[in-house]
Amino acid sequence: MKITVIGAGNVGATAAQRIAEKEFANEVVLIDVIEGLPQGKGLDMYESAPVEDFDSRVIGTNSYNETANSDIVLLTAGIARKPGMSRDDLQKTNADIVKSCTEQAVAKSPQAIIVVVSNPLDVMTYVAMKVSGFERHRVIGMAGVLDSARFRTFIAMEMNVSVEDVSAFVLGGHGDSMVPLPRYSTVAGIPLPDLMDQATIDRLVKRTRDGGIEIVNYLKTGSAYYAPSSSAVQMIESIVKNKKRILPCSVWLKGEYGLSDVFVGVPVKLGKNGMEEIIQIKLTADEQAALNKSAADVKASIAKLAL
Repeated sequence: MKITVIGAGNVGATAAQRIAEKEFANEVVLIDVIEGLPQGKGLDMYESAPVEDFDSRVIGTNSYNETANSDIVLLTAGIARKPGMSRDDLQKTNADIVKSCTEQAVAKSPQAIIVVVSNPLDVMTYVAMKVSGFERHRVIGMAGVLDSARFRTFIAMEMNVSVEDVSAFVLGGHGDSMVPLPRYSTVAGIPLPDLMDQATIDRLVKRTRDGGIEIVNYLKTGSAYYAPSSSAVQMIESIVKNKKRILPCSVWLKGEYGLSDVFVGVPVKLGKNGMEEIIQIKLTADEQAALNKSAADVKASIAKLAL
């Protein structure tokens, strides 16, 4: 197994480290346009192998030649959000970056599965699919796992319980119109509406929607990377180990949930072939309307692209 991580910034480097430490690949390639950055970080990671007891080889490079025949490509390249900047503000700059990276990566690894983390997430996943020409099951966006992790964290904090007992689902686009689903969110199997009042749920839902910008506002010169990298690596684990986990991911819909020709977060089964099945859960009229609005926002953003 060979995994390439494009972008040696905080998300990419942290993801590469987690992939190596968990030994999901014999070879982990970290690539970036900045001379010396991936080489230095890659060597530093590899030198931790004797201490952390992993045998995955980490290679840092500026050349896509080193990425040839990758099984999975994790795309994290792009500029990060700054305070006052929306995900949409990133779109044009990051679309150009993602287009270039995808073209070069797929030329060397035409059979790879692409997992996209770059923002704005759903639009960048569309760019990767459009540019690569890959089938929809091989281009998957990481968003719902992260948004659900944030929702789970806030629920656990609110109730002072272990995060291990909290399950949560967040659908829709990775942005202000994401759709957390309290009905499908549970603590030890107990639905959230049975455990807290609507005002509390609404507060946690809002904090989940604002989860990214909350961290941006704290950091001021960067954006989240520990939780995003963990979320991407969880998806990669399900693919590498063929675990067939049901995870909320951004995928290209063709009529599922009444939506077509748009990337949006829904529950999917992830296995060795990438996205193996879209799980269609029953939504209330209000939930479906919220998902429709979120998808419409993504479609509007995609329409602004000049590919």
